[in-house]
Amino acid sequence: MPEGDVLRRTASRLDAALAGRALQRADLRWPSAAGVDLRGPLVLGTVAYGKHLLTRFDDGRTLHTHLRMDGSWRIARTGSPDASARSSRVRAVLANETWSAIGTLLGMLDVVRTRDERTLIGHLGPDVLGDDFAPGAGLDEALRRWSLRGSTPVGEVLLDQTVAAGIGTIYTAESLFAQRIWPWTPADAVVEPGRLLLVARVLMQRSVASGRPPGRVHGRLREPCPRCGTPIAVGMARRPPMERPIFYCPTCQLSP
Repeated sequence: MPEGDVLRRTASRLDAALAGRALQRADLRWPSAAGVDLRGPLVLGTVAYGKHLLTRFDDGRTLHTHLRMDGSWRIARTGSPDASARSSRVRAVLANETWSAIGTLLGMLDVVRTRDERTLIGHLGPDVLGDDFAPGAGLDEALRRWSLRGSTPVGEVLLDQTVAAGIGTIYTAESLFAQRIWPWTPADAVVEPGRLLLVARVLMQRSVASGRPPGRVHGRLREPCPRCGTPIAVGMARRPPMERPIFYCPTCQLSP
């Protein structure tokens, strides 16, 4: 599932193509939004919150989308073959006279009043990439929520969007590796949870800037650890059907 860094880059691309202009085409191929017309009002912009995208209009409405596992937004020049959006995989098309944004295999789509966005994302923890996360109230609130998770394995707490929004399997694995923490360490035994969250934030910020995730352990099963050469292992966090893989080094991240 795309993580907070990918959503930030996606929001930036949507902004560059759509912000400040009215839509000439707004095709929402979603049962609950099939009759909604977003043409006319100006697009104010798109912001990412965790793994969610909020495209806001100057008439007080917001288009909320979530990519889930397979979704994506791509940009094509209006009128080009790439902008035709004839595929059955397309869930939304937002287009002005110059650019078209095509949402494919989106996992969620809602149109709500902008003032009601909290009904969709209010349950989430602070956005790890948010301006107020560090230093600020965002990190403080994430640590408060962390403290409520007790002995839950740290890998599961990092994945929990109600603690801090935006971290997925990649940055769970990479931040734990960076701090040499075994993924199944009880959360209340982690000495500096704030530092761990800030490491995840920094790694994601670097990816937003470079377009490349760190890739030191995630997805590198049986490849040598970049620090010690031990083959990378993988274990599972959470229970079915919500289980997620976590890659780690059995030597650098010893069980306590």
